[in-house]
Amino acid sequence: MARRKRRPLIPEAREGLDQLKANVMRKQGYQTDPSNPDNVKYEVAKELGIPLKEDYNGNLTSKQAGKVGGNIGGNMVKEMIRMAQENLNKRG
Repeated sequence: MARRKRRPLIPEAREGLDQLKANVMRKQGYQTDPSNPDNVKYEVAKELGIPLKEDYNGNLTSKQAGKVGGNIGGNMVKEMIRMAQENLNKRG
């Protein structure tokens, strides 16, 4: 089964999102590869004890997959909110 990669609404934003992911996860103490920040999910999964592999992962439960993605996405959202609040404070 081919892996599905989510696409941003604005394709030009991919590089910025990848940079954000790498920076956020580095701040969380994870090793990130700036050229392929998606690989941090394997480190997160290993830390959580979830058997995420590079090929087929159909044996994972939704809960397991959500823990990996939630850890990464949740930290990215927190950082975006912090950045937006900082930006608003500068304006006002």
